[in-house]
Amino acid sequence: MPTAFRNVALIGKPDAERIAETLPALYAHLRHRGLNVIVESACANLIDGDCENRPLHDMGDGSDLAIVVGGDGSLLSAARILAEHEVPLIGVNLGRLGFLVDISPQMAIKSLDEILDGRYRAEDRLLLQARVERNGRVVCEQTAVNEVVIHSWNSTSMIEIVTFIDGVFLNSQRSDGLIVSTPTGSTAYALSGGGPILYPTLNAMVLVPINPHSLTNRPIVIDDDSVVEIAFRPSKQFRARLACDNVPLPDVEPEDRIRIARAPRPFRILHPLNHDFFEILRVKLNWSSGYRS
Repeated sequence: MPTAFRNVALIGKPDAERIAETLPALYAHLRHRGLNVIVESACANLIDGDCENRPLHDMGDGSDLAIVVGGDGSLLSAARILAEHEVPLIGVNLGRLGFLVDISPQMAIKSLDEILDGRYRAEDRLLLQARVERNGRVVCEQTAVNEVVIHSWNSTSMIEIVTFIDGVFLNSQRSDGLIVSTPTGSTAYALSGGGPILYPTLNAMVLVPINPHSLTNRPIVIDDDSVVEIAFRPSKQFRARLACDNVPLPDVEPEDRIRIARAPRPFRILHPLNHDFFEILRVKLNWSSGYRS
């Protein structure tokens, strides 16, 4: 059956277990199907013979589909870059069961054939865009698939965060920081902070305080059209940092203002038709271990 995906980007984590056997097998199968395959430069040495290869940041142009072989972290990196080019992603898991990379190496060929033949489920996932403003100008900007985190750079000192939603004052909190998470990220750092699990395609984001001084400061879910603005109350020991999906940005100054909003484009992830988010939750979180349906 003809496929809509003619140009495929093949992205991998070079030091992942089984990458040396899985990625070349996928490359050979895709080429056998007559597809044009571009391999991430970091993995090109795994392919026998010459292959077209590019660094990850150049793989969006001309790609109809990206296959990420590795773990959730590999897919996060690819999603941040490829969302701008509206390239859908497929995740082949080489680590523990992932929330994003959900296809096992054993099922990779079969699942890819089904997806390439048009039998798949597509999900559009929210991306966040964080911007640091200083003295009226933007000093840095980054996108996040999972979460934007503002945290104290001093493990023995809290910071005081003032939060506004769409220009309306929400609260002032003394804490170790604040997590602003997408539904995708609600099963990551936000979950360890006591945040709720959100279904991945919900149009929402969640704010989760990190070790707040007040026990009444609880996570809050807001609409994904909202704009979150963060300011700080300076102190002698103030030192804070901003990170997007664990990618650190430059240190934050006390007078800085941080703006977090939905990014202009989501990223799209493709799943086999039998993909079951609740099954992944049960396995990852060890739910219902004694129950058999």
